[in-house]
Amino acid sequence: MRDESAIVYGRYPVLEALRSGQTADRLFVQEGLKEGAVFTILQIAGKLGIRVDFIKKERLDELSRGERHQGVLMYLAAARYYEPSDMLRLAAERGEDAFLFLLDGIEDPHNLGAIIRTANVCGAHGVIIPKRRASGLTTVAAKASAGAVSHTMVARVSNICDTIEKLKKEGMWFVCADMNGKSMYELDLKGPIGLVIGNEGSGVSRLVRENCDFAASIPMKGQISSLNASVACGILAYEIFRQRMEK
Repeated sequence: MRDESAIVYGRYPVLEALRSGQTADRLFVQEGLKEGAVFTILQIAGKLGIRVDFIKKERLDELSRGERHQGVLMYLAAARYYEPSDMLRLAAERGEDAFLFLLDGIEDPHNLGAIIRTANVCGAHGVIIPKRRASGLTTVAAKASAGAVSHTMVARVSNICDTIEKLKKEGMWFVCADMNGKSMYELDLKGPIGLVIGNEGSGVSRLVRENCDFAASIPMKGQISSLNASVACGILAYEIFRQRMEK
């Protein structure tokens, strides 16, 4: 459930929130509305790269729970979004090889928050998430991060594959979590690295997996053959951390 304080209802309240620089997580606009203040809202949203969903009035009524929405409703992000370039700059300032998490469709905000917390405590320079079909920086994710969203850069991109390709040009290489991959203990995980974690149910998508340099699996022994996404991320992240700490 969304925190009511993180929702803005109505055309002019949404417009003023955007103009004041508040970070939007998601914007909903009633189908067919594109004139007047709504047109201005859509222009600003386009410039800022904010995700816009056009939905039926009935669905908007459900989301607003009785509030007068005037065809527009916006979810605010619990923290600002950065760019992947900001993360690379941070790594350079620290004199460290870049270490990034890339999340390919993590939908549960609790998992997202837990992963951001892991990123912070293991020294990663940031977390990259997709704009669509994934959780954003909601208040639930922020709470689950136990404050880590205030100290960890999170970027939201249009396409994870394109982002991987761009980061490869910056000297990074990528390893994804995959049950059929090579044991993480047999891989050299040092250097500028991106750890790719897939969706809770379907894992890393085929195209993203094909764009990764290696696939890493976590050795298991038991009746259960899979791990929660945030747990798997933590295990792999700490193997990377361990190897980075080696002299």
